[in-house]
Amino acid sequence: MNDSPARPTQATAHTVSRRLALQSFAAGAAQLTLMGQSLRAEGRAAANPLAAKPPHFPARAKRVILLCMNGGPSQVDLFDYKPQLRKDDGRPMNGRNGARLMKSPFQFAQHGESGHWMSELLPNLAKRADDLCVVNSMQTDLPNHSQAFTQMHTGSFQFIRPSLGAWVLHGLGTENTNLPGFVTLSPPADNGGSINYGNAFLPDICQATKIGTNQIPGFYAALLGVDREPGPPLRNVENTLLNRDEQRAQLDLIRSLNAHKLKRDVYHPEISGAIESFELAFRMQDEIPDLLDLGSESSSMLAKYGVGAGLPTDRFGRQCLLARRLAEAGTRFIEVTSPAGWDHHFRLKEEITESCQETDQPIAALLADLKQRGLLDDTLVIWAGEFGRTPYAQSGTGRDHNNHGYTVWMAGGGVKPGLQHGATDEYGYRAVEDSVHIHDWHATILHLLGLDHERLTFNYGGRDFRLTDVHGRVVAEIVA
Repeated sequence: MNDSPARPTQATAHTVSRRLALQSFAAGAAQLTLMGQSLRAEGRAAANPLAAKPPHFPARAKRVILLCMNGGPSQVDLFDYKPQLRKDDGRPMNGRNGARLMKSPFQFAQHGESGHWMSELLPNLAKRADDLCVVNSMQTDLPNHSQAFTQMHTGSFQFIRPSLGAWVLHGLGTENTNLPGFVTLSPPADNGGSINYGNAFLPDICQATKIGTNQIPGFYAALLGVDREPGPPLRNVENTLLNRDEQRAQLDLIRSLNAHKLKRDVYHPEISGAIESFELAFRMQDEIPDLLDLGSESSSMLAKYGVGAGLPTDRFGRQCLLARRLAEAGTRFIEVTSPAGWDHHFRLKEEITESCQETDQPIAALLADLKQRGLLDDTLVIWAGEFGRTPYAQSGTGRDHNNHGYTVWMAGGGVKPGLQHGATDEYGYRAVEDSVHIHDWHATILHLLGLDHERLTFNYGGRDFRLTDVHGRVVAEIVA
């Protein structure tokens, strides 16, 4: 008789008792809990990827609000007054295959002590003329929307590169780690889409948090509780199924599993990005709901921004007011995309009038509000489109794209107020004095934030990349 223990059969070898299973699960859960606690302690000890970082040199600006006028606003109808264009109205423009010059249908006047020339379309902004540093000599490489828009945001029209906001967040971190450091309000889905606020090869945490879309007006209505479309402007911030302790335990478990995968496998930046995004989302619950609630603003403040049902300024007014609230709360880079289109190939007079009616009052209110709160000095406000428009007519009533000379303006954040920099030719077509290329513009924005555009690099694929590639100079003439 064989007294040796019986060899387990295939059936018994794979049979696990209920008690053994419960013991195993309990042990595994305890181990994961300990791992989560350990990782949380390590996370607190490690530097937060969004934590504020020192600039390369003393900064003039701490944050940026970029007012994006997508479509290409006409500089000769807004800021770049050309008397000769009025005199030569209807004449063929040399070298343009018979295209005829078209005068601006709007009156211009000088405003403020600075004497800025501004169109009658901007009566509210005209009152802030002495806050503006107007650059009339901008240039970019191509006159096509998609390429110019992408180059405006990333420095490149050919390749996927990190956006300006992502570079700023990478270089400086943010002032409030409970909020996204880079927010884009209602960005357009076309002309590069998410590339314009993406991180490309920078860490995932550097990409923008998108709030709203220019295709869903209900976003703006929801901010004030107007019953036009259900749902909050930023979905899924609050967890309705788990309380905070349960969420924390869930995140610790997910974090531990992700960390284990990172140690086991080749480094995956998207996993680190997921861990950081989950943690940021958890922290955002404390601040973002109240921040997005414009109902806490006074009726007089809402009126200043032009917020009100049926007003042409209602939509953009909410965006600008939310931008001020984000800036005040410590968000580093905020982009506000105008819901108004500026691509006026036809019916220029009627359509640019509508675009200005939608945006003029909110922008002026934003500047005044920032100044009154003491925020304008260290907030760089930028107004810009991807290019400008031609001084000659297209289809008789509109203007074509023009990348050779156009206007942007900046305010606060260390630029010289009341300054007009550069000039175009007598018709406003080409920059002929102190031209500023898009790379120079980017270098100057970074400089105002205390960042050297040649030092702000990221090694990817064996090469050090930067926002300005191998180009760019700081336009020192506009720095105060």
